[in-house]
Order: sequence, then structure tokens, then C-alpha cells
Amino acid sequence: MAAELQCVVLDCPDPLLLAGFYRSVVGGTVNRPDPRWSVDEEWATLHTPSGLVLAFQRVADHRPPHWPDPDRPQQFHLDFGVPDLDRAHEQALAGGATLLDARPDTDDWRVYADPAGHPFCLVRH
Repeated sequence: MAAELQCVVLDCPDPLLLAGFYRSVVGGTVNRPDPRWSVDEEWATLHTPSGLVLAFQRVADHRPPHWPDPDRPQQFHLDFGVPDLDRAHEQALAGGATLLDARPDTDDWRVYADPAGHPFCLVRH
């Protein structure tokens, strides 16, 4: 092994706001002390209950992807497994998500945008 994944970093206009949004989706602790990172107005972290760390980096001219527009592609997205898709849907919307796609032919997943415009999916498991 040459490397170990430490975190996934998302560019955004407001790191603390986006960290709080994802805390409302997956739980965890925003800006928990960690010697790997300094948190400030430019950088926030979320240590999730599963051990994954999400980090959020301020980008002044952040241009969010426009899903599914290939001119501004998503580049990557996060999938979150949920036991109750309807409940998770309500929580995501209450936290500031925008529903992008809920196909009537499936009850297994839905596509959203976080408050900074990054696509993510809630997937029934």
C-alpha cells in the first residue's frame, strides 16, 4: 500500500455551513480537534460515526456542478445508504438539500444537491 485515504475534500463557498449540512445527513462531529488539520474560516471537517472524514475547503469563485449537464459535470458524488428513504429525504431537505431527481419508476434512490451544489444520493439499503 502506497497511501491511505485520509478524507474526502469538497470545495465550497462556506465550509462551516456545508460541514453542518453533512452532519445533519450522516451525524458526526464538526471541527473535532485533529492534528492532521487546522480548522478556520477556510477549512472545516466532519468526523463521521463510520470513521470517514469529510473536509470542506473555501473557494471564493466556487462554481457548482449542474447535474446532469456535461458542461459543468459533477466529477464525483457521495452515496449514503439509508434504511428509510422517505425519512432521510425529509431530513435532507430540512437541512438545505435540493431534490434533483426522484424517478417514479424506483423507490431505491434519489439524487440531491447539497447547499453548495454538489450532487449526492440517498440509497435505500
